[in-house]
Amino acid sequence: MVGNTGVERLALWSIPIALGVMGLKYLAYLLTGSVALYSDALESIVNVIAALGAWWAIRLSHTPADSNHPFGHYKAEYLSAVVEGVLIIVAAMLIAREAWSAIQAPKAMDEPVLGLAVNVLATIINAFWGWRLIQVGRAKRSPALEADGKHVMSDVVTSVGVLIGLVGAVLTGWAILDPLLAIIVAINILWQGWRVIASSVQGLMDVSVEPEEEMRIRDVISANAAGAIEVHDLRTRIAGRATFVEFHLVVDANMTVGDAHIICDRIEDALRLAIENARVAIHIEPEEEAKLPPGTTAIPFA
Repeated sequence: MVGNTGVERLALWSIPIALGVMGLKYLAYLLTGSVALYSDALESIVNVIAALGAWWAIRLSHTPADSNHPFGHYKAEYLSAVVEGVLIIVAAMLIAREAWSAIQAPKAMDEPVLGLAVNVLATIINAFWGWRLIQVGRAKRSPALEADGKHVMSDVVTSVGVLIGLVGAVLTGWAILDPLLAIIVAINILWQGWRVIASSVQGLMDVSVEPEEEMRIRDVISANAAGAIEVHDLRTRIAGRATFVEFHLVVDANMTVGDAHIICDRIEDALRLAIENARVAIHIEPEEEAKLPPGTTAIPFA
């Protein structure tokens, strides 16, 4: 298990790892003069900036709620992911410009074997780290960490494609393959940037939980609402690693505030146990507000 401190530590480690990978890829470019490897190195610069942004956002998202942000700072991670997406798109444009210039005058690579070997090492490091970031980001519901991991993995896919293409260029002597590969890299990066931005915007727009998760929430409420009459107007939203759940709970009009409070506490405890970082708000209503016919069995949802 990786706790909140572990998530921050993982994000912090992403910075020196991204710097190391960037250095290796830039060395590969210097050894070969390859435009495709230059594009790979340029994307690594974005990785470094993205790692810094993710670390900052994750630290901010774990800051306790205050008077100005009573619901917490969870959405800071989405902002980081949006910025990362924009940086990816900028990198794609810079790569496309460089590749277009190289198409006008393609040239063979210098020291291709050594340069490609250095790039392979950088790709292996990236593959392991990207996989780790995605796994922890999903497990801990950290949009910034997962977005960073997906970006790193897209970099891995790009690097593998570049390596295969450059080996082909060396074997065939077709120097034009180098800038053409860089163009393909730019298109792939552009697509990845758009996906990161689209996903983050959904989070900023208070997207609800997945249908399967909502059914689980309903089951937990029903199983722990003994003494209540009905539940209705269930609403959920996701903000980073936090899941906000709110609904109306109908009870007997003659029930005391204390007894209604006991039911609410039982439901809230069960939801927090079932869903990590759940934030629950329950509105108590008298039986006159029920939406289903009287005499309905169990604890139904209206």
